[in-house]
Amino acid sequence: MKKSLLLLVTIFSIFSCDKEKVDLIIINSNTYTVNNNFDKAAAFAVKDGVFIAVGKNEEITGKYESKNIVDAKNQTIVPGLIDAHCHFYRMGLQQQKVSLEGTKSYDEVLQKLVDFQKEKNTTFITGRGWDQNDWEVKEFPTKEKLDILFPTIPVAVGRVDGHALLVNQAAIDLAGITKDTKISGGEIMLKDGEISGVLIDAAMDFIKLPETSREAAIKGLLDAEKISFSYGLTTVDDAGLDRETIELIDDLQTNKILKMRVYAMVSGDKQAQIDYYIKKGIIKTDRLNVRSFKVYGDGALGSRGAAMRSSYSDRENHFGALIYAPERYREIAKQIAASEYQMNTHAIGDSANTWMLKTYKDVLKDAKNRRWRIEHAQIISEEDFDHFDNILPSVQPTHATSDMYWAADRIGSKRMKGAYAFKDLLNKYGKIALGTDFPVEQVNPFLTFYAASIRKDLENYPKDGFQMDNVLTREETLKGMTIWAAYSNFEEEEKGSIEVGKFADFVILNQDMMTVSGSEIPKTKAAATYLNGEKVY
Repeated sequence: MKKSLLLLVTIFSIFSCDKEKVDLIIINSNTYTVNNNFDKAAAFAVKDGVFIAVGKNEEITGKYESKNIVDAKNQTIVPGLIDAHCHFYRMGLQQQKVSLEGTKSYDEVLQKLVDFQKEKNTTFITGRGWDQNDWEVKEFPTKEKLDILFPTIPVAVGRVDGHALLVNQAAIDLAGITKDTKISGGEIMLKDGEISGVLIDAAMDFIKLPETSREAAIKGLLDAEKISFSYGLTTVDDAGLDRETIELIDDLQTNKILKMRVYAMVSGDKQAQIDYYIKKGIIKTDRLNVRSFKVYGDGALGSRGAAMRSSYSDRENHFGALIYAPERYREIAKQIAASEYQMNTHAIGDSANTWMLKTYKDVLKDAKNRRWRIEHAQIISEEDFDHFDNILPSVQPTHATSDMYWAADRIGSKRMKGAYAFKDLLNKYGKIALGTDFPVEQVNPFLTFYAASIRKDLENYPKDGFQMDNVLTREETLKGMTIWAAYSNFEEEEKGSIEVGKFADFVILNQDMMTVSGSEIPKTKAAATYLNGEKVY
């Protein structure tokens, strides 16, 4: 009798065992897991910051219980979005400076500067965002009007791409530069034999900008985080940070003040910084990954600083320029190749891409899984595409739809065949990492999705799309913003898809951007953003 009773108790306990308690359960969702099979799921469970189960509603609710159950009501969920190339810290600091994005004339720029100074009364006016290609007169501005408006207050405001700086005479005098100052890797633009007020690339380094206080830096990082979370970003690849900023980010994350995950590319413009991080080795926490260097190969196309193999079509005998002497890139690459670090080089012009691809190949030889990246990979000569077989392309699709109005005039139709060639690059490497380059472009990753998969502007131009041979599918685009971006950061085992064991980073969307009509994609918004299973937006 006792044995029978014990058997009944055992059987009862087996079938009535408590469900496993978890921190969060999502049910009734339209989830794109972005796993190897690109499977969809209805529900998942989160515990201790990671996904512990993904599947059908009944599978999850039958095995797990939680005080925090979210009924997604068939809303679309995707993995936390990763911006594979941006300037997170710079964007945050910009919130404290004059914003010139979207200005339609130089006079509008000047008025914004006057309005900003009336409000802030600062001792040095800084900011960014002007783009002469958006003006009726598509020529670089000159400083005469600036000198009249601000005769004693230095002014230094950057072009939208960060590769040209408009300055007044007060800023020039403070820097101590003249029309005869020698520049390597840039240009002091002249007009009628005098400094025009526009400095290109390396020439900008002469301008002595005000130091950023720790308080301003912290505010900038937190402002950038708030903005990024509102768009569903959970990891940002900040392309070019100095040691002081990286250590501040680490400190804020350690003290649970900053939550954003940051893939920090160390700025490669200082030899001491390269030496320091190579000696220190890879730095990796759940929130911070320091294992790469960002190096500038050339300037930007919009300011004609991109290094071209033959002259610009709209400026005779002008080729742009590499930022450093060619041999300097080889020196940097050899040093990085001898370490565990990744090298990520900004290369826009076809000449810069040719040289950097050759340099990469020479120093890496046949090394596998180094995942060295070409950032932008904007204009590629036909014979250079094959070199991307072992070099990872990291591109920003909205550059294509921003530049498409004037790029052909700048470089000619022949070179345009290898420009913004995302599909060709994907076909060579097998993966492609997608970003925005914000604040050069808007933070909004759904505009990235639209530009990559539809290749039109918000006015539905061009009617048939821009160079549609290089359009990406929506699946490819989502992978480029999640799992392939994670791969480009050596983080594909911990993020980039909704799978068991990975960080519970995900975004609930207001619509299914995978199925809505193309024209509706830009209306996509993040309804909620989760990091480690915690709602952060």
